[in-house]
Amino acid sequence: MIDTTPRNRPIKQPHAETNPALSRRALLRAAVGGAAANVMLPALAAAESASLSQDLTTASAVRLASAIRRREVSSVEVVDACLRRIEALNPALNAIVQLNINAARAAAAAADQALRRRDHVGPLHGVPFTVKDSFDTAGIITTAGTTGRRSLVPSHDATVVARLRAAGGILLGKTNTPELTLSYETDNLVYGRTSNPYDLSRTSGGSSGGAAAAIAAGCSPLDICSDTGGSIRVPSHFCGTAGLKPTSGRIPRTGHVISYDGVFQPFTQPGPIARRVEDLMMLLPILAGPDGRDPWIVPMPLRDPNAVSFRRLRVITHGDNGIRSADASCVRSVHDAANALAAAGCVVEEFRPSELAATYDLGNRLWRAAGSATVRRILASSGTTEVSLPLRPWLNSPTAAQPEEWTGLLEQLDRARSSMLSLFERCDAILCPPCAFIALEHGATQREDLDSGFSYSEVFNYLGWPAAVVRCGTVGRLPVGVQVVASPWREDIVLAVARKLETALGGWQPPPPGHA
Repeated sequence: MIDTTPRNRPIKQPHAETNPALSRRALLRAAVGGAAANVMLPALAAAESASLSQDLTTASAVRLASAIRRREVSSVEVVDACLRRIEALNPALNAIVQLNINAARAAAAAADQALRRRDHVGPLHGVPFTVKDSFDTAGIITTAGTTGRRSLVPSHDATVVARLRAAGGILLGKTNTPELTLSYETDNLVYGRTSNPYDLSRTSGGSSGGAAAAIAAGCSPLDICSDTGGSIRVPSHFCGTAGLKPTSGRIPRTGHVISYDGVFQPFTQPGPIARRVEDLMMLLPILAGPDGRDPWIVPMPLRDPNAVSFRRLRVITHGDNGIRSADASCVRSVHDAANALAAAGCVVEEFRPSELAATYDLGNRLWRAAGSATVRRILASSGTTEVSLPLRPWLNSPTAAQPEEWTGLLEQLDRARSSMLSLFERCDAILCPPCAFIALEHGATQREDLDSGFSYSEVFNYLGWPAAVVRCGTVGRLPVGVQVVASPWREDIVLAVARKLETALGGWQPPPPGHA
């Protein structure tokens, strides 16, 4: 049954019984590395915070998959642990906006039966996952945060959703997104606003803010998202999760609201958000490769992050991109990350590419020149007549009226991309902030004076390079992420460096108790 919970009404589901035949010790083994830490929100009672579901909702997807395959824990128990967590925490977060409860439980039971029959299973067998509401899901409402699609039920899954299901994953529900994914604040007229699990007065970021909040709070082990201007990396920075934007052309966009056609397509890439980098490493091979529909996907082989050597790996780092200086907390985390890589044997150099600002300016001008017309077409095809506040600037932005202006921007941006590639004669990876500041108070992302702070992520969408964010610090109770970037098709370097930083500096940490 699909939960069609209206805006701002908490999703409530009854607790499910765990299997009494399995001992607590066996279930704890299944969540290796999942600390039984207390988690923030007052909706989670003290008894619940010490319960078994804590272990299952903090373990990585890799470890959950292994435990399910070895029958140390059942898929049904993992799904029910997530549902209990959602019941307790989602009313305050508003991160998950649709639940696929009956179908998920049935799929979990079938997954457990398949293991008893010793059937061949995929890498995600029995592991629940959520999906950003901008991706089509067969039989489940997909709004993309716009009112014209409030009741839209797709008949087919987006390619990324179909691939996760084929790998054995179980679709648990949909996570919130700003309208058409075009804002750094997750808020829309269909479902309302998502809050940061580390501080409810602050945004979880956008446009994958629902995903990052849900994963950070333990409501889901992983989510498939999209990134057009930082939409995976900014929420991961704000919520302390691990997120990957692959190389442009790596993962099909078929079934996403911003698809493989038009001016946005070179900037937009699907990618995963999870609590641990090992999950990103597992998910990329599942998601990557042509689907026979997205015409821009390149069948480029994936390299193994485990084969990356840190001995003499060349890393450049900067805390000021020449567009906007990052806050001291963000710079400090970059410095800590740089020191960790130097200790691992990397050659680290502080250096800012001189053409970052010019590349950002060109990409931003091209984005704005095409944005208004593109957004209007998507809204018209959706049947939307009332738009949310964050989307309104897109409708008022000037368009490129003359072919000379339009073609000139395209040519200049391609020349900048070409020139920027020479940077990798000097380095193998770039270390920098994902954003100029940590999680903002609700509504602050709409301030024009803060807009350039997101340039640290946006510029790598314009270039099409792979980039990941992993938590490397804390300010008060808020996470601070660091961004790792590499040359096209070198996700192996991005993921290897992100995992090294996670190991050295802690990575995702559960929100502390009472901080809501």
